[in-house]
Amino acid sequence: MFRHSWRSAIVVVAAMASVCSAQSLREEAENADLLIGTAVRPSQLSETAYASTLARQYNMVEPEDALKWWVLRPDRATYDFRQGDKVVRFAEAHGMKVRGHCLVWDHYHPDWLAQGHFTTKQLTRLLHEHITRVMKHYAGQVFAWDVINEALDENGSVRNSIWYNQPGIGLSRQGTAYIEQVFRWAHKADPRALLFYNEAEGEGLNRKSDAIYAMVKDFRRRRVPIDGVGLQMHVPNLDTDVPAITANIARLTALGVQVHITELDVSLPVDSNGLVHAEDLTRQAEVYRGIVRACLNSAGCTAIQTWGFTDKYSWIGSHSHGARGQALPFDRAYQPKAAYRAVLEELSAGRPPAH
Repeated sequence: MFRHSWRSAIVVVAAMASVCSAQSLREEAENADLLIGTAVRPSQLSETAYASTLARQYNMVEPEDALKWWVLRPDRATYDFRQGDKVVRFAEAHGMKVRGHCLVWDHYHPDWLAQGHFTTKQLTRLLHEHITRVMKHYAGQVFAWDVINEALDENGSVRNSIWYNQPGIGLSRQGTAYIEQVFRWAHKADPRALLFYNEAEGEGLNRKSDAIYAMVKDFRRRRVPIDGVGLQMHVPNLDTDVPAITANIARLTALGVQVHITELDVSLPVDSNGLVHAEDLTRQAEVYRGIVRACLNSAGCTAIQTWGFTDKYSWIGSHSHGARGQALPFDRAYQPKAAYRAVLEELSAGRPPAH
């Protein structure tokens, strides 16, 4: 038993040494002229394993919740930048870029906003002021913003929301006009920041992605200040249509905008003990591989970001009520999984030669 314990310990130490000595995601991404990032929780930055893995493996971070209204605006008169500032300080200390997420969304509003019964005029003033105040606070620190998040429904129509038509900011029943307005406000607040429209379930070729494409094409034609599209890519199955994702990225970047993959995770079914089938981990790795390659194949796809990086703090378990999990490249003990190795290999292969 004693000898067996020592042998096990030696294997673990050797594995950890191998991980530490290998090229990191960050090094390989920089060689491929790509940002590799993750959403982060400020409260976890004090955990040594979390912080050291984050700093070694990634060159971009995005606050998971710290810049959303319910955290940033506890009441109408107060802006609480402490959590966002903590992420920015960590990034600056480790030479990382910061994405901002998100200025406008129809979810998770604080009660004072959701139940405030504001008039259209009041909402217009409030939203304009919020965008301006937040972006000016982080000017020169946050290089890109998800200006608006998930504004379209599954059919590609503008989603009902407090900002659009309940009661909205005065542009209801005018299609994407309110989206255009918030982009114009954002550009005025920080002209140097890159401005993204961020959306879920529009990664491949479908009605929603067609609507995103049409909107971006229209905005570019009319010089609305939009710089990119964020494709979330919360992948719920292992039959992902990578060619469709590749085609969608290609048509968006052909419009002259960047694409960021912003919230990538690939969830797996788990048993009552949180375990998965080994073959599912292998298939998961191939999904990660395909998505990374789809990005690398387009010069205009400039960032890949996962929604967290360790299964220890993934949202998937609570969101699925324990039915799914193990969605990220590192396990709960911060050990790299097959998905990590697949991403590393694709980054190492780099972009195809320019024609």
